[in-house]
Amino acid sequence: MARTQEQRKAATRAGLLDAAADQFARKGFHAVSAEAVADAADRTTGALYAHFGSKEGLLFALVDDYRDATADAVLTSVPDPGDLDGIIAAAWDHIVAGSDTQGSRWLLLEIELWLHGARDATIGGQLAERYAHIRGDLADGLAAWADAHDAELVAPAADLAARALSFLLGAALQHRLDPGSITGSEVIDAVHLLVTDPRRHA
Repeated sequence: MARTQEQRKAATRAGLLDAAADQFARKGFHAVSAEAVADAADRTTGALYAHFGSKEGLLFALVDDYRDATADAVLTSVPDPGDLDGIIAAAWDHIVAGSDTQGSRWLLLEIELWLHGARDATIGGQLAERYAHIRGDLADGLAAWADAHDAELVAPAADLAARALSFLLGAALQHRLDPGSITGSEVIDAVHLLVTDPRRHA
């Protein structure tokens, strides 16, 4: 049966994202042209610009798609929003500690996006908004968990979200080069120390 226009558009978008993930992760964002991505996907540059607006837009879409896919995977594997340990462990496995292709690509692409944003004020502003959104979601989750478990947060949830995100990204960078440097259980313990009053668990 012939595919609909929407199915063809979705297939084109997915093909461009997959090609970009491979090219950007292996060679770096600046070393890969829009034409190279389109060629690798067997599509035209016109199709790339129609879907993403620019090569930068493609990179943002790619990282956001990975973030959304990871969030879905975490929610599927840990259906209880009050299971903080389970959520941290699942997030670590899916996002930063994954030895699979997607996990490895995600960190490299996140670094590529950060580097581009650090060098370009326009992209940097968009990236700052993206991180603010992630911190906001994390803060909401921490506050909800604390209310559900009568846990005492050591600081406002927004501040703790920034600390936790900073720790997870830093731990991911170490793990990428030295997988034995930090374990999932150490990640869980560290996040608990960052966000809760240890006297409540003594």
